[in-house]
Amino acid sequence: MRITGISTHVVGTPWRNLTYVLVHTDEGLTGVGETRMLGHTDALVGYLKEAEANHIAGSDPFAVEDLVRRMKYGDYGRAGEIVMSGIAVVEMACWDIKGKALGVPVWQLLGGRVTDRVKAYANGWYTTERTPEAYHRAAKGVMARGYRALKIDPFGTGHFELDAEQTRYAVSLIEAVRDAIGPDAELMLEMHGRFSPATAVRLAKELAPFEPAWLEEPVPPENLKALAKVAEKVDLPVATGERIHDRIEFRELFESQAADIIQPDLGHIGGILETRKLAATAETHYMMVAPHNVGGSVLTAASLQLAACTPNFKILEHFNDFADAEIKKVVRGAPQVDPATGCFTVSHAPGLGVELDVDAAAEFPQQRARFDLWAEGWEKRAPK
Repeated sequence: MRITGISTHVVGTPWRNLTYVLVHTDEGLTGVGETRMLGHTDALVGYLKEAEANHIAGSDPFAVEDLVRRMKYGDYGRAGEIVMSGIAVVEMACWDIKGKALGVPVWQLLGGRVTDRVKAYANGWYTTERTPEAYHRAAKGVMARGYRALKIDPFGTGHFELDAEQTRYAVSLIEAVRDAIGPDAELMLEMHGRFSPATAVRLAKELAPFEPAWLEEPVPPENLKALAKVAEKVDLPVATGERIHDRIEFRELFESQAADIIQPDLGHIGGILETRKLAATAETHYMMVAPHNVGGSVLTAASLQLAACTPNFKILEHFNDFADAEIKKVVRGAPQVDPATGCFTVSHAPGLGVELDVDAAAEFPQQRARFDLWAEGWEKRAPK
């Protein structure tokens, strides 16, 4: 079997463009992959056009390791977010092809299933007025849909510091959310790399009474010594990793033991097998894995294949019941959270278990998507 070419389909919304890639073969099998770029969609599509000619066309889709190696190193450049995302969408699609050809789900090819259910947490749910009352109502709505966990960044446009008034307001928002969801639901506290170590530590202590499940990206991701300062001074689990785009770059994080949960994005770190390798290393450092997952249903399906075969998998992020929920219709077999359990059920269908509906995707043309975490009202995900 050989790859004859790829086709790229961009599904657009005002705040995010989702890039889907179909990998076609000479035996009629087609696989699908997905990633979400912020402000770099055209760059990704351009890279994929070159990579198709230089590396992808003519390759054996079963030889995933070889194709990834050539795409990563064969251009003699250091692979960053764009290249690793391009690798990821093609790699996912190759696993989809392999599973379909062999009649088994991808998790069966990666060591076999260790779980039937994967806990989900909601994100994108607080696209409302930034008030305690509105957040309380919205969080109640999340629980009503069966979720047992959710995540929130309550810090407005905070950057490095947060003054006393803004701090009190952030605390009031978290207090309202905790009251809405009760004592047993998990509440993930997102900081989006906003703060200095001192500010992150202070805020973590202010919010500790509301029992956050983790403290996510408390400082910018480039300086892991700063992250270690935070980890040494807080009693909450620390999570990070969505903006690390090569598993090799996790080495320093593992050595420092500065995180308890790693959050690689399958769509940015080279795909399913790259993330599975990373998860295995995390397991040796007693760290859990909770992938960053702000794409659509194909990326969710790929993340669930990883979850099914990974012993140290914790929980999976899910946007698509809340922000841009209508885009779920572009994927047939889109994973759904079971309201009775707050979990995804692991698919036993061949490959990734989903298919892109090209006609439905065409109803959502690419947009000038904009998402600025430092702009007032960013949480509404409705750019002006």
